[in-house]
Amino acid sequence: MEGISFEKALQRLEEVVDQLESGSLDLETSIKLFEEGIALSMRCQQELHQAEGRIQQLVKKLDGSWDLADI
Repeated sequence: MEGISFEKALQRLEEVVDQLESGSLDLETSIKLFEEGIALSMRCQQELHQAEGRIQQLVKKLDGSWDLADI
């Protein structure tokens, strides 16, 4: 999951959710899709957390200092 972009991970997660919500899958397929969905969700959360950290660092520096710290 590391090599996949946020947008592609989110798109695939939406596809997985749609498939699971259809109710037409057998148990084994549902479990595999659920596991994939969890991994995709964790990937998206990781990416959002990193973006949030960058934004928070920028906001903290809005007191007159416009330096952007590398993270």
